[in-house]
Amino acid sequence: MKKYIEVYTRKNCMQCNFTKKWLDDRGIKYHPIDIEQRPAQADKLKELGYQTVPVVVVHGEPVTSWFGFRPDILEEVLG
Repeated sequence: MKKYIEVYTRKNCMQCNFTKKWLDDRGIKYHPIDIEQRPAQADKLKELGYQTVPVVVVHGEPVTSWFGFRPDILEEVLG
């Protein structure tokens, strides 16, 4: 099963930039979602219990999500 990756970000977020760079450097495709441009998405994250970005959601089996720049989890899940 191909994994669909969403990265919830905001402008001028250092950890967001590190996360996107990690994915870009490995040629991993993802869908960036800027929560400043799409406030309803920020509300969705709050409902899920996240209060900071980046939030990475990997839609696969199972769906996995976390917040912050976590190269250890990125490597484990996306290797």
